[in-house]
Amino acid sequence: MSILNVEHLSHGFGDRAIFHDVSFRLLKGEHIGLVGANGEGKSTFFNIVTGKLQPDEGKIEWAKNVRVGYLDQHTVLEKGMTIREVLKSAFSWLFELETKMNEICDRLGDVDEDTMMTLMDELGTIQDTLTMHDFYVIDAKVEEVARALGLLDLGLDKDVTDLSGGQRTRILLGKLLLEKPDILLLDEPTNYLDEEHINWLKRYLTEYENAFVLISHDIPFLNEVVNIIYHMENQELNRYVGDYDNFQKIYEVKKAQLEAAYKKQQQEISQLKDFVARNKARVSTRNMAMSRQKKLDKMDVIELAAERPKPEFHFRLGRTPGKYIFETKDFVIGYDEPLSRPLNLTLERGQKIALTGANGIGKTTLIKSILGLVPPLSGKCELGENLLTGYFEQEADHNNRTTCIDEIWEEFPSYTQYEVRSALAKCGLTTKHIESQIRVLSGGEQAKVRLCKILNKETNVLMLDEPTNHLDVDAKDSLKKALQEYRGTLLLICHEPEFYQDIVNAVWDCSKWTTKIV
Repeated sequence: MSILNVEHLSHGFGDRAIFHDVSFRLLKGEHIGLVGANGEGKSTFFNIVTGKLQPDEGKIEWAKNVRVGYLDQHTVLEKGMTIREVLKSAFSWLFELETKMNEICDRLGDVDEDTMMTLMDELGTIQDTLTMHDFYVIDAKVEEVARALGLLDLGLDKDVTDLSGGQRTRILLGKLLLEKPDILLLDEPTNYLDEEHINWLKRYLTEYENAFVLISHDIPFLNEVVNIIYHMENQELNRYVGDYDNFQKIYEVKKAQLEAAYKKQQQEISQLKDFVARNKARVSTRNMAMSRQKKLDKMDVIELAAERPKPEFHFRLGRTPGKYIFETKDFVIGYDEPLSRPLNLTLERGQKIALTGANGIGKTTLIKSILGLVPPLSGKCELGENLLTGYFEQEADHNNRTTCIDEIWEEFPSYTQYEVRSALAKCGLTTKHIESQIRVLSGGEQAKVRLCKILNKETNVLMLDEPTNHLDVDAKDSLKKALQEYRGTLLLICHEPEFYQDIVNAVWDCSKWTTKIV
């Protein structure tokens, strides 16, 4: 049974076409991975099928009474709500039914017998619905999901606005899973999740009975949870049965076949054109020339899709710093309360360190405190000499109205327009992206702009906070290679062992010195 049908969908922003005549269908129980490079329109597709955006053309048809749950990259939680209140809001429709049931009970003593029978029937239906949806064990269900996602230890009465990006993502994910919709739409759910909770989500989705569509650049994760791949490229959407690895094999074969057919056809076209040019003027061969020309005119010409520019990341190494990059002495990080015990850490020149551990335990705060962006609660951090630091922040300003060109120009005012465009192009951004405002770009494209600033500075220390979030496969591969080649010092926050294990020479497990229970 089809849950969602999308037919002949076309959409664009200004003169930038995103989809052209795209069709898609979702069947009951299908576990779909929606893949494609940054900026191909995956999040836009979700916004169109959920009604947040109106397409230029096409028809979107949902089956009747389908409940859709959507985890957006940029959903905002309401200030003042507690974790418990957000999670319990998943059952708001059941609480409304309970209110209605109580109102019926209050009326029963004041109505005639016929009305009473009608109300009793309605009351029975409501009670059956509440029982069927486990209304009377809601608190237990909330605690079960909260425990699985590591929210119980934060304290369910904590205000959601006091939490990190990763913790907020977990709350939204928990609410969505408690709602148990007929279809889950998940836009990069593993971003901001740590390893433990990615593994839990992996198990949950593998066993999930209903349908889901998942946008992700995490290949091992995709391989374990999906059975259908939809690939978005060059305004098209193509369906492949199987996991991501299977899609890659089929895609490469199809691409090679198309290139061979294109080469063969181009050779034939060249020969036909040459024959026509040489023979159309001769009376004896004019008919043959016209026949060849007709064949040319009727030919369905194969077109190869324009190759997307692949990012080429190369960090520029600055002068050699002192032996020690930083040393902390009884350094306690935090805001209103401590996030760590007193830390005595040393980072030496040339070391490459991964910071690991659950979200919310202070990894980002540690980097910001070392850089002096957040004052420590006590103790001190001594920075070494001649440091040229490149800092990549985890979260960007989603309301940034400057264009990519202006953003880079502001950072490097001496650059010519050609140099600015060239720098952005090396990061895998096309002309249309370069001239767009940053706020309309996808999360991956925004990350590439932020990386561009660091790549074009001379650095001898990199401090990167979750740089792989939102990046597509090609960009991740290029970033990994660039960090392996980088001769400077690296402090990297990352939850993807397959990304960092070939780059770093040590791992600092922050859970060993945090004061937070995670």
